[in-house]
Amino acid sequence: MTLPEIPEIAGVLHRPDAAPRGVVALTHGAGGSRESPMLVALCEEWARRGWLAVRYNLPYRRRRPKGPPSNSAATDMAGIVEAVATVRGLADGPVIAGGHSYGGRLTSMAVADGLELDVLTLFSYPLHPPGKPERARTEHLPRITVPTVFTHGTADPFGTPEEIRAAVALVGAPTEIVEVTGARHDLGSKKLDVPALAVDAALRRLG
Repeated sequence: MTLPEIPEIAGVLHRPDAAPRGVVALTHGAGGSRESPMLVALCEEWARRGWLAVRYNLPYRRRRPKGPPSNSAATDMAGIVEAVATVRGLADGPVIAGGHSYGGRLTSMAVADGLELDVLTLFSYPLHPPGKPERARTEHLPRITVPTVFTHGTADPFGTPEEIRAAVALVGAPTEIVEVTGARHDLGSKKLDVPALAVDAALRRLG
């Protein structure tokens, strides 16, 4: 089945069978794209739950098909704000946004700077570069006032479970951690339905 696209944000739209309960915007990590299998699975899960979900490319990925971002954080954050505004206009109801790794981190920074959401959902938050816990990316977390879900693998080299718990405690809003036992940064699991668990947690934070 061919899914409709949203050209202005390089997004792919997953529609529910009935009128949407709300909208979800998710983006990818460094080196990834909107075609990430995890993003596809998450958007399909949200659509099954009755939400309109969009997976979109960050501006650096729109400029070139491969490779990591390079000094593009400010432009990519602006792209996130644009994507959320675009998705917000597609349906009524709550707005949920986030992303994997780099994309999630930048979304959280945009929220700390005032981007309005109902729930922030982060996957494999890159708390620090692998092997460099002293370079923690936590400065903005206390400024987040939106309910936030962290879905994180217990074997993720970007942050141990203990480190993630300490970082999550800094967030100035209700939080929830979905720990995926044995999963690394890609959140792959043969035993757990990670998209379902993440959506369940986001809906709980929505209240």
